[in-house]
Amino acid sequence: MKKIKNFLFACLAVLPACGGNEVPVVKNDLRAPAYPLVTIDPYTSAWSFSDNLYDDNVKHWTGKDYPLLGVIRVDGRLYRFMGVEKPVIEPVAAISYEVPWTGKYSFDEPAKGWERIDFNDSKWKSGEAAFGTSEETNVKTLWKTKDIWVRRDIKVDSYDPAQKLFLKYSHDDTFELYVNGVRVVKTGYVWRKDVLVELTDEVKATIKDGRIVVAAHCSNRTGGALVDFGIYVEAGIPKYFENAAVQKSVNVQATQTHYVFECGNVELKLSFLAPLLLDNLNLVSRPVNYITYSIASLDGNEHQTEIYFEAAPNWALHEPSQKSRGEGFEKENMLFVRTGNVEQNVLNKKGDDVRIDWGYFYLGVEKDSASSYVAGDIAAIRGQFSGNGSLSGDVTAKDNACIAVAQSLGKTKSASGKALIGYDDVYSITYFGTNLRPYWNKDGSKTIESAFAEANKEFAVLNGKCSKFDYDLITKATKVGGKEYAELCVLAYRQAIAAHKLVEAPNGDLLFLSKENFSNGSIGTVDITYPSAPLFLLYSPELTKGLLNHIFYYSESGKWKKPFPAHDVGTYPRANGQTYGGDMPVEEAGNMLTVTAAIAKVEGNAKYAEKHWDVLTVWTDYLVEKGLDPENQLCTDDFAGHFAHNVNLSVKAIMGVASYGYLADKLGKKDIAKKYTDKAKEMALEWMKMADDGDHYRLTFDQQGTWSQKYNLIWDKLLKLNIFPKTVIQKEIPYYLTKQNVYGLPLDNRKNYTKADWIVWTATLADDTETFGKFIAPLYKFMNETVDRVPMSDWYNTDNKRHVGFQARSVVGGYYIKLLEEKLR
Repeated sequence: MKKIKNFLFACLAVLPACGGNEVPVVKNDLRAPAYPLVTIDPYTSAWSFSDNLYDDNVKHWTGKDYPLLGVIRVDGRLYRFMGVEKPVIEPVAAISYEVPWTGKYSFDEPAKGWERIDFNDSKWKSGEAAFGTSEETNVKTLWKTKDIWVRRDIKVDSYDPAQKLFLKYSHDDTFELYVNGVRVVKTGYVWRKDVLVELTDEVKATIKDGRIVVAAHCSNRTGGALVDFGIYVEAGIPKYFENAAVQKSVNVQATQTHYVFECGNVELKLSFLAPLLLDNLNLVSRPVNYITYSIASLDGNEHQTEIYFEAAPNWALHEPSQKSRGEGFEKENMLFVRTGNVEQNVLNKKGDDVRIDWGYFYLGVEKDSASSYVAGDIAAIRGQFSGNGSLSGDVTAKDNACIAVAQSLGKTKSASGKALIGYDDVYSITYFGTNLRPYWNKDGSKTIESAFAEANKEFAVLNGKCSKFDYDLITKATKVGGKEYAELCVLAYRQAIAAHKLVEAPNGDLLFLSKENFSNGSIGTVDITYPSAPLFLLYSPELTKGLLNHIFYYSESGKWKKPFPAHDVGTYPRANGQTYGGDMPVEEAGNMLTVTAAIAKVEGNAKYAEKHWDVLTVWTDYLVEKGLDPENQLCTDDFAGHFAHNVNLSVKAIMGVASYGYLADKLGKKDIAKKYTDKAKEMALEWMKMADDGDHYRLTFDQQGTWSQKYNLIWDKLLKLNIFPKTVIQKEIPYYLTKQNVYGLPLDNRKNYTKADWIVWTATLADDTETFGKFIAPLYKFMNETVDRVPMSDWYNTDNKRHVGFQARSVVGGYYIKLLEEKLR
């Protein structure tokens, strides 16, 4: 404990909040794979993917640009502290979702030289792009073979060699592409969309008489397939903000990300605040975040200072090529600028790699003589601020307008201020045929402007509450699990919450619906709820119920008729019924029962379970019959494929049966409690015999010499069910420590990849913090060193610095299981 206290003392800093109040902050030393900035829901979720905030554009969690530019003007000199002035490109021959195009293609391997400009492709077929399988968007020509070759002949009417040319392409899977016979792209087994690369002088030198031939070959190993590409030219827009500030530090806390910059003779402190305090459902739902700042003179002199924030229409578009409209207006004693898609097709799009393209994105500042705003041409706006430090002009609606706000801080040694940033999605979710508004405006009686005004009024109080919460969380997590564990927890906080949307069902149920980010886009997935539940069990049992209510309703309404829970209720944002291709019978039944029991443990009663007793009974009886030795089926680790006799899945079934016995006891159903508790213990004893492999337990009952993480055992410990003898964990933990790689414990013996959430659960099985730390240290090392700069992935390789897939998922809420153990203790 003395070491922990010394660590906290050494890392304690004081950061001034907006308004000058001093707030203690414990320094987080983790170099995050990505830094959370604006975290509202799965659609309005913006991150910095780089070490310095000014090294690249702010991005949506999917990796697409959400340009947000920040510039400070000190005594007339400009310092860019956020975002970049990326080239504005215009299409020469656009990619197909922007402008349809037709090319030549062949499914048969062509003759040598197929990539050259003079190749004769007259015998190839003609087809409209994109080329691919039906599950991909905008596919016009179906491609079902392993390989495809595509050629596109482009004529450029007027081309200045001094202009920069760009290639934009999408592919799935292995891909190579040539421009006029020069290879520009060659990939391994990956799939990417809308990659933009500048063409080299070597390529540009091959352009004669304005002719460009793009030739590509793609090989599809499995699943979806896609080929699409286009050529673009840089528009002649001047750069005003090339001079960058110097970033001195970045510090991630649970609800805030703090930056410090040196801007000539002024220090700028910038914070992004998302007031996600889980005991206040209105705050969780209200779609407004804060950008706060303070300046201080570094040389003791006064300096004339202005600050500028600019946003692109991308924030309200699935693709930046969609037509938008921006405008400014005054309301609620605030200045607003907003942008939105011209075509307001509400809840029209569903899927995984999808961004919202209905509703409106907003920036807001207090209305006073120091604030200004504008919507219009990007070059004109930047030139205006660059020249005089303020904005003016027509704010009526304009097509494809950039939006910006500016604030003058005057000539001073110190000052502070804030801007508000948010999104009005109008309707958030389709729930079994009914469009639901967001929880903050569930009855449609509020406006987004009133929500901004409310947030502005409450800022000082919320800033204090959030700073106290941040401090309490990191200090508590450090005491419970150590410094590295605490820093992982605070990075996970906003990621886990913002991967959900909060709404109210027509029957009054609270619905806290997850999106499976980059794992298939399902909504309300049970085996996403299960790993994320510890965070919400710790801070909000009501939100935890919101993770389950839709699944209970789906079965109890008769819409789902199987004797086990559904996997999901649709594809985000349409919750009209399961869309996942396969069931997970034992997995989801065990998950629902265990999380329901955990709610009872936290609340001290089983009233919630009592409401759903009939369906819980059906699911339990299914586990009694089918759970001990599971048939060939998927579990939550579905990326590993179907397999039978899954030992860890059997543990989940046993925990489900035991959870039902626990709930029955809470409800005074003593006979039922004894029956199912005894059954769970009987199953556990049989499990031990079937799974035993000497110094550990197996991956599957029928395969000797195998092993896997038995993370599902954690509920026996946390709920004090006492189903398995302690010797089971005591045998497993030392064995796991012999199997660790440089970046952690693999999921099982089949591959070197792992799941970050399950590592923390496995670590929590240990009874001492030293052993716990041995599992956490390699996980922390991966997050600190990974070369994949994306919001935390939970599926990564333990033998190298690359993640396998998944990012920005809510399952990192599972990191909080160690803190939950402490609470339940």
